[in-house]
Formats: sequence, structure tokens, C-alpha cells
Amino acid sequence: MDIQDKIKQLIDYRQEARLGGGEERIAKQHAQGKYTARERIDMILDEGSFEETDMFITHRSTDFDMEKTQYMGDGVVTGHGTIDGRVVYIYAQDFTIFGGSLSETYALKICKIMDQAMKVGAPIIGVNDSGGARIQEGVKSLAGYAEIFQRNIMASGLVPQISAIFGPCAGGAVYSPALTDVVIMSDKTSYMFVTGPKVTKTVTGEDISIEDLGGATIHATKSGVAHFRADDEDEGIMLIRKTLEFLPQNNLEDPIITQSNDPIDRLDDNLNEIIPKSSNQAYDVKDIIYTLVDNDDFLEFHRHYAKNIVVGFAKFNGRPVGIVANQPNYLAGVLDINASRKAARFVRMCDAFNVPIVTLVDVPGFLPGSSQEYGGIIAHGAKLLFAYGEATVPKITITLRKSYGGAHDVMSSKQLRGDVNYAWPSAEIAVMGPKGAIEILHGKEIREIKDIDEQKTFIAQKEAEYVANFANPYQAAKYGYIDDVIEPRNTRFRIIRALQTMATKKDTNPPKKHSNIPL
Repeated sequence: MDIQDKIKQLIDYRQEARLGGGEERIAKQHAQGKYTARERIDMILDEGSFEETDMFITHRSTDFDMEKTQYMGDGVVTGHGTIDGRVVYIYAQDFTIFGGSLSETYALKICKIMDQAMKVGAPIIGVNDSGGARIQEGVKSLAGYAEIFQRNIMASGLVPQISAIFGPCAGGAVYSPALTDVVIMSDKTSYMFVTGPKVTKTVTGEDISIEDLGGATIHATKSGVAHFRADDEDEGIMLIRKTLEFLPQNNLEDPIITQSNDPIDRLDDNLNEIIPKSSNQAYDVKDIIYTLVDNDDFLEFHRHYAKNIVVGFAKFNGRPVGIVANQPNYLAGVLDINASRKAARFVRMCDAFNVPIVTLVDVPGFLPGSSQEYGGIIAHGAKLLFAYGEATVPKITITLRKSYGGAHDVMSSKQLRGDVNYAWPSAEIAVMGPKGAIEILHGKEIREIKDIDEQKTFIAQKEAEYVANFANPYQAAKYGYIDDVIEPRNTRFRIIRALQTMATKKDTNPPKKHSNIPL
């Protein structure tokens, strides 16, 4: 065989490998509304940038006559390429080969590119579409999963890790995405669960569908496992690329600052009117967020989960930031178990990857009740407290309205190393609201007044005195807990100035093996 024959053989092998499980299975994949592994990679990466590795790997199994059926690539496509010119490593599970099930060599392929990504300092993207462990390989496939999990753990906080679930992801396979920074699920075509509907029914008697047990909607609304529920794979792929706009390549770099055409000193007069006159009246904090950020561009995480707090990425004068904001439009913006977990996770991701945090505060306190206490609101609330206190990135806090009790401390207060803490004139910073405070401070006097009208007048008078003396930003400002009281319409300019000033900030934590966050 001369060199030309060998080159032709190489070309033929490449063509065979690119067909995966064959035309028939590719057609079946398309019929289910799903792209193939290679199509997904081509859509995620910049055109022509993909460099594939280990195209010719096959499995090594001989049990159950497996040696008679071999496919090049063995069910996963791996390699690296670029997104907006920046290097990323990527793997995409190929459902057309053995249902995308994981073998020993399949795991080795994934581990190889994860190791390289950590050495290079580049993000890792995993596209999941797999039937789980390859049963024919037994414990070898389980060991393969554990090897991947170990690398997910080592890469955590080192390089960004994004998981896209575009098909099945069940059993032990779910733990790799769960260990990554961002999980995106496609609606109707993906699912995640540790134990499927059949085993669930056998063990518990519960009869439940795949979608209701682990579909994208369930994980986006109830469990919080999915950060994004995409309508389809196209939107999911867009979200992968969009998320990486706000993150650096690794923990030693800063996010890329881009050119912005949105004026720094843009005044927004509507902000002066946006807080309702009644402190009990709701408003949508996202209206404030979209007004403040560059070009109304806000990438919200967990949009459908724990709606009483809003988190996501945006830019101020081209500088990426993470935003955390209480949402008065849902449960009055109260902090509960899910909101605390959601925000704590996001704050820690921002801190891991050097993304400054802007916090918008309007919080009446923690949600009371036995269900919250039994569920561990103390420990879960402490997670958010811990996350803010541990974070060393620039932290800019704007108190919009209520900031009561322990929730005031938790929401990036000055005492948790908040760098710049501003308040609007509408801010109410106190141990509790006027009504509760007066009941405690003047309860005996109130009970001694027998005339109902006189009692109401007395309460109204004392509440007015309490508001004048405590439910305002000036008491906090008097002690330096608030750096300045600002006019709402100037907020964008003040945030941008603060971010520019704090860009060279250096803050450190005591040396230790690792912290023991209350999990």
C-alpha cells in the first residue's frame, strides 16, 4: 500500500467515524428533534475551529460478544475549538452509538480533554445525551464515571464548566452536570433523575412520567438543578455562548471588558418614581435591573426557581458583573431556603471567577414558619451569609427600600466586607418594620388604651416616629454603614464609578485547607 492508498484509507476512516452509528440512527435522532453530537459541536463553536481528538478510539470489551460491534469514537466526540476566538474544550455524547452509553475508553476520552483544559486554563463544555453506564462493561463504566466526577471536582473554581442536557441523563451520570457551574436543559427532549419511573414505582408505588420526574421544567422550577430551561437545542446552544461572554477563561484571569455604546452618565428619571409610596406595595426589581445595565441586556439565571430573588449576569460600561436582587414582586422579596441556596451558589460562582457582584436590596426578612425552620432555614440562610463574607471580588450594594433584621446583614452588608454600600432615600434600614417594632416597644401602652380610635391614633403616631427615627438610610449612614445616600436616577453612574475604582481591589482570606460552609 503506497502513501496515496494510506491517505485514502485515512479519509475513509474519518468519514466512517463522522457517521457515528450510521445514517439510520442519525435520521432517528433528527426525528426526535435532536441534533447529532457533531452538529451540536459545530453550532457551539466558531465555524471551522473544532479540532477533534481520539476519533479512532474503540471500546475494549469482549463480554456479551461486544468485540463484534465496534464504532470509531465509541459514543463520544471530544476535542477543542474556540467561542468568540477564545479556546474551549468540549465533549458531546453521541446517542447514535450504543445509545451514548459510557464505556471505559469513552470515559478516558472525556478525562483527557478535561485534564488538558485544566492545564491550559480553558472552559469545559459537556453535552449530555446518553443512556447511562454501558451495562456490558460493568464496574469499568462505573469507574469511568468516578474518574470524570473527580475531574469535575478538581476543575471546580479553576475553569468554568458548562453542562448542556440535550437528551437522557440518568443514574450516576447526573452527578457530573450537578458538579459543574451551569446546567442547561432543553425542554421536552431532555431529562435528569437518579432513579427512573420504573424503579420508582417498584420501590415507592408512585406512578410518574419521565417528564414529571425529571424533565427540564421540573428541574428549572422545583429542584433548581437546571439554571436554564431552553425551548430547544438552538436556544440552549445560544445560552452556552452567551454565558461565556461574562466569564474569564479561568480563575487567574478577569472577565473580558468590551466596548459599550451605552453612556456611563445616562440618567434614568423613572427610577426616582419607581419605588411605591406604600412600603407594602410590590414592584418588579427587574425593571430596575434592565434600566441600570448596558443596553437592557441581562442574562437571568434560575428564572423559574425561587423567584423571590433574582440573579444573573449583565455589564456596566462593558464590564461583566453578577447581579443579586431581592424581588418584591414575589413573596415580598423575603429570603427563604431556596432563595438563599440560589443566591449563595451564584455569589460563589462570581467570586470563583473574578466577577464583581452588584446587590440590590429590598428584603423584609426571612420567611417565618415551621416548614422553613424544619427545612433548615438557619443553615441555608447561613450559606448566603457565608458566600458574601468569603467573597473577595468587588461588592457594590444598593439598598432600594427595606433592609430588615438578619436579612440586612446577609445581603452584602458593610460588615460582610461590602466595598461600596449606597442607599436610595427610600431605604428603610432597621431591626424590623414599624408595625412589628411598635408592638414590641409599646405593646403594654397599647393594651392599656381601651378606646379603639385612641389606640389606632397612638399606634399611627408611634409608627410615624419609628419611621422618622429608624426606617430611613440616615441612621446607617451616620455610623458609616452606608457610604452615601444617592439619587436613584444617578445609580448607573455611581455603580460604574464604584466598579472602576474597585477594579484593582485586593482582599484575602486566612490561609487554610478549605472552609466548612454550612451545606
